[in-house]
Amino acid sequence: MDTLRIGFVPAHRAPFDEAWASGMRKRCLDSFPGSPLVKIIVPDKEFTKGGCVRDDEEAERVIEFFRKTGIDGLIIGTMTFGDEVSALSIASAFRDKPIFLFGTKEGPFTADGNRKSDSFCGTLSISSGLHRRKIKFMFGGIVFPEEEKFKESIDTFLRACAIARGFMDARLGLVGPRPERFETCIFSEDLLMRKFRQRVVPIDLADIMAKASAAENTTDIKDTIKEMKSQANLSEAGLDTVKKIAGLEYALAQFAEEKKLSAMGIQCWTAMQSVYGLSPCYAMGRMTDRGVMTSCEVDIYGALTMLFQYLAALGKTVPHFIDWTIQHQEKANTFLSWHCGNAPPSLACKTGDINLRYHSILGESLGIENSKGTGEFQLKAGTVTLCRLQEQDGVFKMLIAGGRTAVAKQNLRGSWCWVEVPDLDLLYGTLVKEGFTHHASLIHGDFSQSIQQACQHLGIEAVVLP
Repeated sequence: MDTLRIGFVPAHRAPFDEAWASGMRKRCLDSFPGSPLVKIIVPDKEFTKGGCVRDDEEAERVIEFFRKTGIDGLIIGTMTFGDEVSALSIASAFRDKPIFLFGTKEGPFTADGNRKSDSFCGTLSISSGLHRRKIKFMFGGIVFPEEEKFKESIDTFLRACAIARGFMDARLGLVGPRPERFETCIFSEDLLMRKFRQRVVPIDLADIMAKASAAENTTDIKDTIKEMKSQANLSEAGLDTVKKIAGLEYALAQFAEEKKLSAMGIQCWTAMQSVYGLSPCYAMGRMTDRGVMTSCEVDIYGALTMLFQYLAALGKTVPHFIDWTIQHQEKANTFLSWHCGNAPPSLACKTGDINLRYHSILGESLGIENSKGTGEFQLKAGTVTLCRLQEQDGVFKMLIAGGRTAVAKQNLRGSWCWVEVPDLDLLYGTLVKEGFTHHASLIHGDFSQSIQQACQHLGIEAVVLP
């Protein structure tokens, strides 16, 4: 993932204490994350007096500096009272980027009883101006930069910036038409184009299968087969199936690279089985592990949900494209998060637990030999975030829920895990009442706050469950 470039505006107003402002600026910079994934862009003495922004002239220089450098988000902090007009000028110039506002706590009074800072008043001045201009922003509170809650709020915001940057202008692969009986997977290409500047890139399933077939007996797939052998039990699949999976992965990866795709939806049945003789599930999971979010049944909104989560995780972990399915037969508030065998192998409990098998649902009807290729295993335990992007009447909304998985002593088909949530009846009821579909995306980790902030910035209604 490319480095995030975040502009920082240390706001100051004379005649408040210059030394306090300068010291607070340094404390903020010292507290920002020291990560190769994040670069803080901040004006120095070349652009402003003491590195803080206090008037219109300095604001204009900082705007030019940020535009020349390029930023993905903007942080405004009141080091003292903070000059509202200059800060708001910069915010107005970058209103299309996520914006984060915070104030700093006060130091001790001076010897004669005066305040060095009074930053809360300045924070209110800036926040009211943002509201007046209808500029969206996130608020990080009134803090000392060293406080853990400040660092956590900055981390949340940075992840929201990553989502916003990667979601806007994304390119999405459309690999074949959706299954005829799955109206649930319809989407509005025009709306994605207009609202998020996204581009849908279609390709005929026959073209992908032709590229896959051509690659089956070439050296291009040798490393893929070697990796698959070290990753999963392939004994039930046979060499021909393994070559087909590797060939399909090669074709999909070429398509993604050529068209600069962030995600894709694939027609995974029934033409793939009847024509190419393969269930593509394992190849799809491996594509997600390669950083190209890959959804089943040409579910483009589902692929975008995966992309949202992947960006929130800064690319450090990948999601699983799932079905909401049955309640646990014995445990309360627990449901089966499942799909046919498409989970990324990196999410397996243990590497040796991955088995390449035939499709558990379509195998009999399409022929076992033609439907091999599902990567079947239980997912690892941990905290998870569950999401689903949906659009109705031109309005996008995102379901956001949390849960926890635990390893079960069962041997189920497909790729799966049991997820315990605070209130399963509430979850199920919300899915039905809000019109969400049976597909969703699960990712390990708690990214709820970052996803909510990104939704706020992007104009997506967040439907948040406790």
